[in-house]
Amino acid sequence: MTANAYIKLVPSSEAENISTEMIKEYFHYYKEITAKTGNQVNWTYDEAAFPYKIEEQPDAKGSWFYLRSDEERYNLIMLGIDKEVIHDENGTDKLQSFIQITLPETATFGDKGKANEFCKFLAKKLKAELHLFNGRVMYFYPRK
Repeated sequence: MTANAYIKLVPSSEAENISTEMIKEYFHYYKEITAKTGNQVNWTYDEAAFPYKIEEQPDAKGSWFYLRSDEERYNLIMLGIDKEVIHDENGTDKLQSFIQITLPETATFGDKGKANEFCKFLAKKLKAELHLFNGRVMYFYPRK
């Protein structure tokens, strides 16, 4: 069964809009900082920490991409961007950007764990609202 998590960019987030290129930059940064952790403990931790590579289909440019792994316990995570209409406190309609993280039916428990880690990392960096796979919500933005 597929599962979805969402990172919603709220008005107090770092950015109002997101692109797949920005997510890819965060992905590379995440891989870089996990590799540094491995260097500190003298272990090749970067591949074990997040064993995924970016794959993009030609028809999906700019809207979604895969994180695919060749490791035994991992398979696939899909990331995409979109916008939804929300009603603000004044009753006006606004567009809100969000990132959708999808675990397809072929995803493993390892994929779910790594997807949760990456979701939390992205939500912290973007100061966003994270809707986890289990339906719980985490707030990483300043709340009033």
